[in-house]
Amino acid sequence: MKKTIFATLLCLPLLLRAQESFDPNTYLWYKAPAARWEDALPVGNGRLGAMVFGRSGEERIQLNEDTWWTGGPYSTVVPGGSKSLPEVQKLVFEGQFDKAHELFGRKLMGYPVEQQKYQALANLHLFFAGDGGTPTAYKRWLDLRTGITGVQYETNGVTFRREIFASAPGQVIVVRLTADKPHSIDVTAVLRGVRNQAHSNYATDYFQMDGLGQDGLVTTGKSADYLGVTGRLRYEARIKAVPEGGTMKVEDAKLVIRGADAVTLYFLAATNFVNYHDVSADQHQRVERYWTAIKDLSYSKIREEHIREYGAYFDRADLRLPATAASLLPTDQRKAKSGAASDPSLAALAYQMGRYVLLSSSRPGTQAANLQGIWNDNANPMWDAKYTTNINTQMNYWPAESSNLSECVGPLVEMIRDLTDQGAQVAKEHYGCRGWVFHQNTDLWRVAAPMDGPTWGTFTVGGAWLCTHLWEHFLYTKDTAFLRDVYPILKGSVQFFLDFLVPHPNGKWLVTNPSTSPENFPARPGNQRYFDEVTGSFLPGTSICAGSSIDMQILTDLFAEFSQASGILHADAEMAGQADAARARLAPPQTGRDGTLQEWVEDWGQTEHPHRHLSPLYGLYPGNVFSMRKTPQYIDACRKLLIQRGDSSAEWSRAWKVPLWARLHDGDHAYAVMKGYFRDASNMQFFGEHGFPVQVDATMGITAGIGEMLVQSHEGYIELLPALPAEWKDGEMRGMKARGAFEVDLKWSAGKVQQAGILSLQGGICRVFAGGGHVQVVSDGKKTPSKLTTDGILEFQTTKGKRYTLRFNQ
Repeated sequence: MKKTIFATLLCLPLLLRAQESFDPNTYLWYKAPAARWEDALPVGNGRLGAMVFGRSGEERIQLNEDTWWTGGPYSTVVPGGSKSLPEVQKLVFEGQFDKAHELFGRKLMGYPVEQQKYQALANLHLFFAGDGGTPTAYKRWLDLRTGITGVQYETNGVTFRREIFASAPGQVIVVRLTADKPHSIDVTAVLRGVRNQAHSNYATDYFQMDGLGQDGLVTTGKSADYLGVTGRLRYEARIKAVPEGGTMKVEDAKLVIRGADAVTLYFLAATNFVNYHDVSADQHQRVERYWTAIKDLSYSKIREEHIREYGAYFDRADLRLPATAASLLPTDQRKAKSGAASDPSLAALAYQMGRYVLLSSSRPGTQAANLQGIWNDNANPMWDAKYTTNINTQMNYWPAESSNLSECVGPLVEMIRDLTDQGAQVAKEHYGCRGWVFHQNTDLWRVAAPMDGPTWGTFTVGGAWLCTHLWEHFLYTKDTAFLRDVYPILKGSVQFFLDFLVPHPNGKWLVTNPSTSPENFPARPGNQRYFDEVTGSFLPGTSICAGSSIDMQILTDLFAEFSQASGILHADAEMAGQADAARARLAPPQTGRDGTLQEWVEDWGQTEHPHRHLSPLYGLYPGNVFSMRKTPQYIDACRKLLIQRGDSSAEWSRAWKVPLWARLHDGDHAYAVMKGYFRDASNMQFFGEHGFPVQVDATMGITAGIGEMLVQSHEGYIELLPALPAEWKDGEMRGMKARGAFEVDLKWSAGKVQQAGILSLQGGICRVFAGGGHVQVVSDGKKTPSKLTTDGILEFQTTKGKRYTLRFNQ
């Protein structure tokens, strides 16, 4: 057995080259078609998305457009709710939580209590007349380096091949059909709009004829009415076919091509959505414009332009970890064996998969990535495929800055900006406060009031948490113009909480009231199971409280960030002083009787063990409240709570645990959690299982976690390999970004940094943790002056646009 493994390793470079474009760090491949939707392979350009099954005989390509939702512009603001707020706060402080819960539900919830749903758009079915029999030599793949997915197989002596990609420059999804023998492609295409059976929408499928003959299919539809909100969206989706040889005709809404050498299908789609309060666009004209822009271009030109534009983003960062015999296996087998077989490059593949999914679902000018990115095959998806902001939406964007995809944050920034509209109305009507507030969910229409019920709706810091992403973007880019642009958003959030915070009965602290710790129910006296009418299920009790730990930690970050922004922009010095004073009075972190970090101000236990949310650890990651160096007094309590929550859970919860363990400098534990995730998550982390085939958040969370294992910069300096697992003893990474607007390249061997490169994007002082080692800094072949501080930090002045090499002598 050992001889066989040794021989395989010796032949590994040859085996890797033998497979077309195969790179175990960036290539997913399978020996069978997708049996389930969640196992299909995704493509997307930020606006259009497709899931490709890779079937012979009948292929299914499921299609989405990011503005296709139920309903239309609406508001959930309920005027006058603020009159009941003092009574709710009084009941909470008196410990009458059931009464406070009931009163909040009756007076302060938004209406409708629920929100709108992201919708499946259409399915393209391809029926292949020449694909009879069982295919052989089957392979389907997704090449992350090109953003192209494909399938190839042989039937009846003919090798058939398909390539599918979503072009951002062309705003089109392209399907290319080829065969190795002429006149072999016999395909019938059917484009079917998805009908929402539970609500009132319509979809009409018909064929299109133009002056050049019958060459395409069209489907149109209207969005569903839901929750009393009229469906005001309209869409048009179109297939255009360009065969090479053979014949083509349309009959009975079917596009029939016979005897072709090759066929290219172009999918175009649009809605009449302009923004959250305007649906006045013409969807037909939009589709016409997209088609006019590409109709004279060859397939090769469109493909070439796609790869060039996509690569300009994706190629910025790279991660190389050792390949082993296991790295040669199909991706599903690699995942299944990851716990037993050494395969470090699987983590590199996961890192790049998260970057790919983010780049495919969030581009400048598109909608932000929702719970399912942009991919959804269901008219009534789990949790409506909305934006859930008590962890999930934020996790989608955790790796954007560090993995060098800062532009992908643009749609999130615009969503936050949109939310300040109804957010300001909610602040005034529901809470009697200035500024703006947002809770735990929103949809395409940017509603901001509490929803789903008091258990969830009392999470008032959803908007504040989103604001930290604005500050992080500034830290990574040092773009002062951006900071000036989003400063009013930060200011509005701070204004709300300066008004909303109330003194705790102990007279020392300021706390949020009402409050909740997301989806966790405290084991406190009298907290009993009850039936929740909104969800139609029994819940383990009420969760309303005052000053949950996550609230206090998020506001600690928000106030500090606003104060710094105020100083940089020389604005609102008085208000910054008020924020600093309020920050100093926030309820501090507490350690419970069991030695864990408390989730609430009171030392309550929890009714669910272990709980999936890690809310009390926000301050460790992604926040900047706790750290190994600044707050060593809390690190043991953080570690004990993380241990108490366990290593396995929902996939997004596991993904959160990876960067948490990385911040504790325990790379082996972070990697152990990651391996369990690889084993259990569906389709290489694309959709975490969580009991249902939904959600992309964990995909991006894992990417962020791997980044934290290799480079950290939250303490004000760059730390290299802070949480390196023993199994990653050798490796190389390029293009990872650090705060301060630096780009980092790194090479290590035997677990030690050999050389690092730093590109200064904005100039200024660069600070790198050197420990006890000697580091030489070189730029343009010359030694750069540097100094080593007493705490082991190497400092040197940089010039914008220059590269610096750090040579480590261990």
